[in-house]
This record gives sequence, C-alpha cells and structure tokens, in this order.
Amino acid sequence: MENVRRYRALASLCRQQAAYRPLQNWELLGQAEHFEHLAEVALRAHFDACNAQRDDDILAATAWETPAAA
Repeated sequence: MENVRRYRALASLCRQQAAYRPLQNWELLGQAEHFEHLAEVALRAHFDACNAQRDDDILAATAWETPAAA
C-alpha cells in the first residue's frame, strides 16, 4: 500500500508541475497518467493477494473430509 501512496503522490506532483510549465505540460500529464496506472496495478495486486488469502482461509475452515473407500 505504501507504493500506491507514492505513485499517487508522484502523479499529483506531475500534475502540479504541468500547471506551472506550459511547454512541458503534455509530457508531465503523461507521466502523471503513468503513475496513476502503476498505482492501480499495485492496488489491484494488493487486493487480489488479500482475496486469495481470504479464500484460502475459508476453504481451510470448511474443508470436508472424504469418506474412506470401502
């Protein structure tokens, strides 16, 4: 989650700089979009890992014993 905060902070800085540097604003806005994309990827990976762990915990808690073959 720390990476998500960093990526979003960098994106914000890029957007702020774009407001003050009109000759470079497209490049800076492109960088901001890239950092936002990285934040989304990191956030998705974090929640996928959390959901996978939760699913594993649920499966372990509700595991059924199979009857022995006769």
